[in-house]
Amino acid sequence: MTIYNQDNNNTKFSKNANDDFNIVQLDELFKADNLQYLVKKHQDTQVPRLEMLEAYYLNRNTDILTAERRVNDTTNKADHRAVHNYAKYVSRFIVGYLTGNPITIIHKDEKTNEEIIKVNDINDVDAINSDLSLDLSIYGRAFEIVYRDEQDIDRFKVLDPKNTFIIYDYSLDKNVLAGVRYYTITADNNDKVNMVEMYTAQKIYYFKEVDGELVISEEKSHYYNEVPIIEYLNDRFKQGDFENVLTLIDLYDSAQSDTANYMTDINDAMLAIVGNVELNGDDAVKFRQANMIHIKPGESSNGTEGHADVKFIYKQYDVNGSEAYKTRLQRDIHKYTNTPDLNDENFSGVQSGESMKYKLFGLEQIRAIKERLFKKGLMKRYKLLFNNINLTGVYKHDYSTITIQFTPNLPKSLMESIEAFNALNGGISEQTRMSLLPFIDNPSEELQKMQEESSNEHYKDAFKPQQEHVAQDEKNDIND
Repeated sequence: MTIYNQDNNNTKFSKNANDDFNIVQLDELFKADNLQYLVKKHQDTQVPRLEMLEAYYLNRNTDILTAERRVNDTTNKADHRAVHNYAKYVSRFIVGYLTGNPITIIHKDEKTNEEIIKVNDINDVDAINSDLSLDLSIYGRAFEIVYRDEQDIDRFKVLDPKNTFIIYDYSLDKNVLAGVRYYTITADNNDKVNMVEMYTAQKIYYFKEVDGELVISEEKSHYYNEVPIIEYLNDRFKQGDFENVLTLIDLYDSAQSDTANYMTDINDAMLAIVGNVELNGDDAVKFRQANMIHIKPGESSNGTEGHADVKFIYKQYDVNGSEAYKTRLQRDIHKYTNTPDLNDENFSGVQSGESMKYKLFGLEQIRAIKERLFKKGLMKRYKLLFNNINLTGVYKHDYSTITIQFTPNLPKSLMESIEAFNALNGGISEQTRMSLLPFIDNPSEELQKMQEESSNEHYKDAFKPQQEHVAQDEKNDIND
């Protein structure tokens, strides 16, 4: 039985690449160089993983592009590096499935709901939610900051995971003590200056690196009553959606590259001449440069010279075996990321909604986990916003009863929706029934419109006899 030890096992990432940052209490960050140490630890242990995952998403697959030449000699053999963007395929599919349809965020209280709509419109909430989902898919984590801009408007924006992290305490509740964002600016003298921003529950501290040490250059108060940086998680282990298939992507890149190399090299197959040919040294060099080789024939059993021959020499290629190998790699990539291969024959033709759900059953399980963790972060967003809004307004908004609903982005059959709508007539509320129809975005608004139209019809019916009487009188006057 083989036991693998990560300390000596060859892995792509550090074993500390997804560790949390913990301290006992906030005061520790203001002592000695503790904050600077955490920033350095984030740069050394976590950023390399984040950069590699980003590289795969941007079609800069590190294994195939940075490896040594597969033909490590001085010959002119082909060395193609075929890169396949499976990472983007996986992330885009999952992100589209989760947030392709806007996330519905509503509140039963009318005034609170209006406030939510207002702040969401100002911040282009659908775009931000989609960006958060994409970061979760790539990096396994995402960060968002809530702040007030120069016009005193509440804003929330996505932060870069490569320069942002959260610091927790050691309690079972994992209380957030601070959020950290760091970056480098160029000073007036073109010198690079390292900057660090630390967000606590009450204040924002701005640090500047001077002579190798961080010193506080400014501090400001905020009124969100909690750390205004939110960490979203893709799963418990902060893994991205394609992180567990990086080696399979590398193997597929290598297999396709080897195929391309073979197809190129076969055009330069070596010509072998079997027979007695008188060649001097210069002729032999020219033969080699022309991709030809001279082979002396063997002798037969009676001592005579063997037959002369001319033929091309090239390595035999197992087409069936190679294609079967690449197909298996493709299937494994889709299998372990729970994403379907849309070129597969199982997805051809017209699919019913129910049929599609069963084919995406694996992805549905992943979606359940993603939604639960995403909702947790969204609730924190509106808690922070209302903490500040409630200070400046008379009306007290309660974030805890916000309803957050995800709608998977699946192709829908209109006829199936209409049949379900008609079948439930009288069994459930009209608003719930209308939510089944894909062309109705807001069932409550639609119901209101129907009531208004119904009232108008009653109004018309009430005046109908009078209108008919007036019309008859006008007709009689004309006849007279």
